Amino acid sequence: MKITIVGTGGVGGYFGGRLAEAGNDVTFVARGQHLKALLKDGLTVKSIQGDFHIHPVRATDAIAKTTPADLVIIATKAWQVKDIAHQLLPVIGKDTMVLPLQNGVMSSEELREILPHANVLSGLCRIISKIEAPGVINHLAVEPTLIFGEYNNHKSERLVPVQTTLQKAGFKAFIADDIQAERWKKFISICASGWLAVTGGTYGEVCQQPETHAILHQLYAEVAEVARALGINIPVGFEDKIMAATEAFPFNSTASLTRDVWEGRPSEIEYQNGTVVRLAQKAGIKAPINQFIYHSLLIKERKARKLKTTD
Repeated sequence: MKITIVGTGGVGGYFGGRLAEAGNDVTFVARGQHLKALLKDGLTVKSIQGDFHIHPVRATDAIAKTTPADLVIIATKAWQVKDIAHQLLPVIGKDTMVLPLQNGVMSSEELREILPHANVLSGLCRIISKIEAPGVINHLAVEPTLIFGEYNNHKSERLVPVQTTLQKAGFKAFIADDIQAERWKKFISICASGWLAVTGGTYGEVCQQPETHAILHQLYAEVAEVARALGINIPVGFEDKIMAATEAFPFNSTASLTRDVWEGRPSEIEYQNGTVVRLAQKAGIKAPINQFIYHSLLIKERKARKLKTTD
């Protein structure tokens, strides 16, 4: 399968690397020193499930330099999706499938504002990974998994070869019965990232401290309530299941949003806790914990983006 990976960070680098290792025609879109290292030395992936190295690697610094692919996987930050959609317009074919893997629940919607609806799938991934050094991806925790489907949950035939290709690359891949519910289930869990950023604690530290543990559980329940108010099929008690899963994370693990905030980089706060606040308002309910987290991080976010705090 001909595949373009837009964003070769921890997610795109890992899944794209596995797909390339399995013999697919993969082009990576990357930038800076990471791109230079990929072109010179190839892609190295360190993984709890086994390390591997790919060389040579086909990589470029611009979507415009790619050619139409069967599948485009977007693995960038959420705030970059709209711009990427405009860049993709000239280089996707009629049958190209575009699969966004961003944190949050807005990526497919934003793509559909710009791209033909028939091109856009919905999806999510499960993995904890990061760029360790230029050209080097480190898969730290969680069994790598992709869950995807048609935006409207139609069980189209075109999804089957995609699933087969993904599974042959050596990671789990599922066609969702209800992709919107699956997206929200992950969204509920990742909204913990902002709480970690506020507290300064890792997953283990937040779960170990009774007070921060209690607020984290309340946060999960709050996001689940917003989802249900919007008609998303989230089972009763799902927040308890997510809490138990969180308690099993490696003690020192964190999330990408958390690390971005701590290190003074722009984060996905608008697409995580900020989105919860806005969707709660749309549903006519309150989300005080997410509102507190969102508002607590706004000044840091604006400084990271070099915006005035009064803008």
